[in-house]
Amino acid sequence: MTNTVSIVVYHYVREIKKSRFPGIKGLETSLFKEQVAFLKKNYKLITMEDLIDAIEGQSKLPENSAILTFDDSYSDHFSQVFPILKKWGIQGSFYIPSQMITENRVLNVNKIHFILALSSNKREIIKKIFEEVDKIRREIPLPDSDSLFQMHAIPHLNDCGEIMLIKRMLQKVIPQPYRNQLIDELFREAVRMDEESFSKELYMCKDQLEYMASSGMHLGNHTYSHPWLNLLSRKEQEEEISKCSQFLSSIGVNENTKTMCYPHGGYNSDTIEVIKSMGFKLALTVSPGVARINSNNAFQLSRIDTNDITAEKFFPRNQKN
Repeated sequence: MTNTVSIVVYHYVREIKKSRFPGIKGLETSLFKEQVAFLKKNYKLITMEDLIDAIEGQSKLPENSAILTFDDSYSDHFSQVFPILKKWGIQGSFYIPSQMITENRVLNVNKIHFILALSSNKREIIKKIFEEVDKIRREIPLPDSDSLFQMHAIPHLNDCGEIMLIKRMLQKVIPQPYRNQLIDELFREAVRMDEESFSKELYMCKDQLEYMASSGMHLGNHTYSHPWLNLLSRKEQEEEISKCSQFLSSIGVNENTKTMCYPHGGYNSDTIEVIKSMGFKLALTVSPGVARINSNNAFQLSRIDTNDITAEKFFPRNQKN
């Protein structure tokens, strides 16, 4: 028995090279199948309910425990992931930001993904961003462009400095409502498709989520609109989390096993107090590593992102089956 678990996180899982968006950062379905086979052989794949029981002291986790999590409710998760998990008898935990289902919107985080995936000239995007910043600076004080570049063009994991600069500027540095306006403009130029149609193609629908829940998959809270919770007031955080909880309840998610996944990994002490008061059992971060299980860190569990490590390092492809 152990007090650790490898919580693996996935985002896009698709036949990327054959898709309309070969530049998207994700995992090929074929490699996902290899990883599942490796995990099934070398780890004890547990359910989210097993993890909750261990945190509450009702049971112990077996050695080499692992659990599979999937963020953002992509249609890939229904068409590519779910059939594989069902075949192997594995529970997946899927974290749902509900706005894209109830409003047929595309999350800003995904708009940024596709802006980057479809651009052959990242410097042109940076140029447009700083042109907008120059306009905003007439109304709101912002650091000069050189300072912004030095602060945010810092390579991180598999992303070069230019990519990180674009992400940080569009994710949180440019203030609202200017940020949304610029993201929408860049997204329209990149995808050349209306947002509602793109949303229906990108995400799962309510019926698919209901079917997965009834088939034993775990569905968890990923807020309503996928914001950086640590940048919101306590009241705003409560609204984001509550709206998603209401949606999940409407499709039959068990109120007694509520779990949370922080969008972007952003949270603060208010966030933890809010989800505790709402009856959540645990919460997942994007902090890399194997999660240590105890009641003191139940709302700060680390995960392992397959996009940020080599397959050979964590899932040795030369492992003999």
